[in-house]
Amino acid sequence: MKIFLIEDDIAIGSALLSVFQDEGHSVVWCRLGGDAVDRVKAEHFDVVLLDLGLPDGDGVDILGALRAAGQTMPVLVLTARESLQDRLAAFAIGADDYLIKPFAIPELLARLRAVVRRAGLAADGHEPEWKVGALVLNERRKLVALAGETLALSKTEYGLLLTLLQQSGRVLTRAEIESRVLPNSDGKTLDVHIFNLRKKIGDGFIRTVRGVGYMIEPDEG
Repeated sequence: MKIFLIEDDIAIGSALLSVFQDEGHSVVWCRLGGDAVDRVKAEHFDVVLLDLGLPDGDGVDILGALRAAGQTMPVLVLTARESLQDRLAAFAIGADDYLIKPFAIPELLARLRAVVRRAGLAADGHEPEWKVGALVLNERRKLVALAGETLALSKTEYGLLLTLLQQSGRVLTRAEIESRVLPNSDGKTLDVHIFNLRKKIGDGFIRTVRGVGYMIEPDEG
């Protein structure tokens, strides 16, 4: 995997560089954001790790410039900004995941693999699939099957299921889900789509966390 790391902190950057190299990855480390967009446009990277608090600009602006330039590689934000507003802003612009500092290295590596897998870049060459019990979602073919039977989901239902599966094991707030799948929701639309999705896939997959949002438990098999 080829990683582009945009991080100004020398201690963090050096540590991550060592970790990624030990994992067998190729890493380009940039401490300033000024040349980041041109570097990404000129050279192929499988994933970008982006700090938001850079000395020469805001990482959010870099993220926006990357997406505006047509760059579609996954971007994992690494930042000390922990407010929901900051997370939603990053997701709205095009972040694929958001990890708050300080973080554990095993979690970072797990999230890194997840965003790359979601982008269809799995090193084993298999099609990117998400599976929980008898429920399977194939991203490349955009197919959902339950016990081998293909389900007919609407675009919104598919987006909801994919979002929950991508973050299985973690409670997604209503605001997070709406920002990714239903940006123009009136606050009630999400419940309707979740209800309709449950009717199609069954009640045993999506768990409601009252007062917070929804989640899917990871497959332990």
